[in-house]
Amino acid sequence: MGDDRAAVLFVTDLAYPARGRRYGDEDVFLTSRLRAEFDLALCHPCDAAALMGGFDAVVVRNSGPVLLYREQYEEFRRRALAGGVRVYNPLTGRGDMAGKGYLTELTAAGFPVIPTVDRPADADRLPVVDRYVVKPREGADSIGLSVVGRPELAGLSWAGVLVQPLVDFRYEVSFYFVDDAFQYALYAPDPERRWELTPYEPSVADLAFARGFIGWNTLDRGIQRVDACRTAAGELLLVELEDLNPYLSLDAVPVERRDAFVAATIASLHGFLREPGPTRAE
Repeated sequence: MGDDRAAVLFVTDLAYPARGRRYGDEDVFLTSRLRAEFDLALCHPCDAAALMGGFDAVVVRNSGPVLLYREQYEEFRRRALAGGVRVYNPLTGRGDMAGKGYLTELTAAGFPVIPTVDRPADADRLPVVDRYVVKPREGADSIGLSVVGRPELAGLSWAGVLVQPLVDFRYEVSFYFVDDAFQYALYAPDPERRWELTPYEPSVADLAFARGFIGWNTLDRGIQRVDACRTAAGELLLVELEDLNPYLSLDAVPVERRDAFVAATIASLHGFLREPGPTRAE
């Protein structure tokens, strides 16, 4: 098919029971707008590997935590890379797409991120606090997350986990990008209500903070969300860089910003389809 009516497989789990979010509603809205430009079919992430061969591109959206269907996701990645399938976001992301190990890399490189280590030999690099967060390296949606006291670190099993200090923060804020272009920001004024979001007008410094991580990730195409927390001291620290299937909270976005986001996504997809496809893996 020509790019003017490319066939797109849109991967989503419409029934995933996300806490505080309505995956299905968001993707029904987004696909209703994308249909004006593309021939669309929706499928569950567990069916993507079997179906993707008949489409010009695969768009991965609200597909739920990969750890709930790890085997099927790895098969999808393997077959997409082997077959040179166009996947949006591209499968080269360095953020959550590759697991949360990037947090230790960013910590070591001096980026403004919640200090993160993944082995007991580095525990002394963490600030001394009363409590620490232990999260799976391959975790998502707070699945498997626990909080421990400092004395418990000595007996912790470090296999497959990351350890961070429990940060005292004022609020969490998320910055949303299409390709490298900032679209909007949302924040949760109440730290106890993470998904009760309201529009946030970022400062020049805030945007420089977020753009630093977008630049580090080096994804030329795709939708990314930079999640951060504002500490009691006033600085922003990265919580996560979501580059696989970031929920967009479009229901909290003013209509004009939402329309601009959709237009940017459509333009990005058209550009993505015009570019040379990925090389087939040998």
